[in-house]
Amino acid sequence: MLVLHHLNHSRSQRILWLLEELGVDYTIKLYERDPVTIRAPKSLKKVHPLGKSPVITDGDITVAESGTIIEYLLRTYDKNGAFKPEAGQKETDVSYWLHFSEGSLMPPLLMALLFDKVKESPMPFFVKPIAKGISAKVMGDFVQPEIDSLLAFIETHLAGKEWFVGDTLTGADFQMSFPLEALVAKGKISDATCPNICAFVERCQSRPAYLEGLSKGGDYEYGPKS
Repeated sequence: MLVLHHLNHSRSQRILWLLEELGVDYTIKLYERDPVTIRAPKSLKKVHPLGKSPVITDGDITVAESGTIIEYLLRTYDKNGAFKPEAGQKETDVSYWLHFSEGSLMPPLLMALLFDKVKESPMPFFVKPIAKGISAKVMGDFVQPEIDSLLAFIETHLAGKEWFVGDTLTGADFQMSFPLEALVAKGKISDATCPNICAFVERCQSRPAYLEGLSKGGDYEYGPKS
């Protein structure tokens, strides 16, 4: 039996979407974040030592990391090749975006999130200006310019395209959906600044399989706003 170990408000939502697109039989085991620490529950460590989501178990096989899970599910369950790119450059491009999402885009986004939390965290009044100053310096000199450069690259790539590679959905789209819809949901980008990215997110979120996955996965703060 294929089981998705699903954490609310997490990258796991894109795996739910893919499972619904594939039409495969699966079971969801839901895990809730700690309301104070926002961390995953320790029970997830029984599935994988790092205790993070998404993780899938398929019989005696355990697969962690979104990109690896996407590759495994497509290799194992996309029997008709509906999401398979053409061999050659397109196949290589899909692999590129699978790695780009977590290797290039997510690190500066996570750094920005951490610096935002530093500014909001309670601390002695005499420390706060120093912490804010360091945060603003790092954000202004490195993190935000890096994010801007990456988003400009993605925005240009999506010009005139519905999907990241070719004319149909591929693993690249499932993988890239999470960071981009998070940016939209947080108000970091808009139609005015990144119209192609926003249109991509809207296409993803309007698909019946996406909405079905959303209905099964519980709370997800980055989903479409009603």
